[in-house]
Amino acid sequence: MGGSSATVTLNGNQVSCPVRSGSVGPDVIDIRKLYAQTGAFTFDPGFTSTASCDSAITYIDGDEGVLLHRGYPIGQLAEHSSFMEVSYLLLNGELPSKDVLDKFSGTISRHTMLHEQLATFYRGFRRDAHPMAIMCGVVGALSAFYHDSTDITDPHQRMVASHRLIAKMPTIAAMAYKYSVGQPFLYPRNDLSYTGNFLRMTFGVPAEDYYVNPVVERALDRIFILHADHEQNASTSTVRLAGSSGANPFACIAAGIACLWGPAHGGANEAALNMLREIGTPDRIPHYIERAKNKDDPFRLMGFGHRVYKNYDPRATVMQSTVREVFEALNVSDPVFEVALQLEHMALNDPYFIEKKLFPNVDFYSGVILSAIGFPTTMFTALFALARTVGWVAQWNEMISDPEQKIGRPRQLYTGPAQRDYVPVDKR
Repeated sequence: MGGSSATVTLNGNQVSCPVRSGSVGPDVIDIRKLYAQTGAFTFDPGFTSTASCDSAITYIDGDEGVLLHRGYPIGQLAEHSSFMEVSYLLLNGELPSKDVLDKFSGTISRHTMLHEQLATFYRGFRRDAHPMAIMCGVVGALSAFYHDSTDITDPHQRMVASHRLIAKMPTIAAMAYKYSVGQPFLYPRNDLSYTGNFLRMTFGVPAEDYYVNPVVERALDRIFILHADHEQNASTSTVRLAGSSGANPFACIAAGIACLWGPAHGGANEAALNMLREIGTPDRIPHYIERAKNKDDPFRLMGFGHRVYKNYDPRATVMQSTVREVFEALNVSDPVFEVALQLEHMALNDPYFIEKKLFPNVDFYSGVILSAIGFPTTMFTALFALARTVGWVAQWNEMISDPEQKIGRPRQLYTGPAQRDYVPVDKR
């Protein structure tokens, strides 16, 4: 690679590809004209070495354990900010003044109610339907109710759709939970915070007032912040790909929810909690660590390692202290928590894990916290979708506004039969 270009040699033909630099992070080789110049595509399953877009929203350095939103470290945002403030930051690029934040939060509060007919959608599902199945359906159906915010060429309609999605997702998720346990839906209240409102709609009942525990409210708000955006992950890429066709924003976010549902993506914290419960007590940890080292044993330590982070997940550091706060506030005594702490300590000091760079990730802790608050494991991914909606919306808006945006169309390496002639059925 030389300075501002890279040379590719194929069949004796040399072509020069420009090298582009971001504000931070590795350079990228622009190969958009490679096929026209060489007749060859690149091969990159999973797109792990391919930048699909340029973006000014989130930056990750997996080797150093860095996560920045619009330049701000995730640790600082989780400690000092609120989910509403981070939402404004992701959408607009800068931290708001207090007046601007109050106005933004008020706007979101005024969009939290769902169209009353949507309640009938829930009653069409089985009681034991997974909350993510319900969320896929209901979010996709929003486009049938809010026609005045589906014109993606109108910046005002895009903004209204963005606000609606962020505001209505807690209501949709809470109603999915209420439906599963046979309790009546609760309408949102505008005098509560975004996260406090969600807690009340999820755990409150009409028969009595609901007290929002400030420690739990802060912990859940922090979890929302830590899951708000994570660059071009599978679900975000799905939202961008769906949006590249010109699909309406509600359909795009429904596509993102469907992708997030996969256990390798949004379901990881549920898998981590189930693993901790399987281990059961701290004295059984050494046995399970040995099993994890055994290549012939199907057991895997969930919640360790990350596709991107080859260092300690910066979000996990915040989660570790949050676990302690929640357990103390709720006076929870759970052996799963002790298993988590001791497993983390042993793994961080075991040469095998150090060599493999298997550090605890955010899912290792968040499942324990959500369980302590009272969420069933089936709701974990729904909460992830709730938080990630703001990231999806910010990325979708950025893509729609990009003059270089075009419909996504990955290429392939074809390995099927070459052309052959049809043979009538009676001659085969």
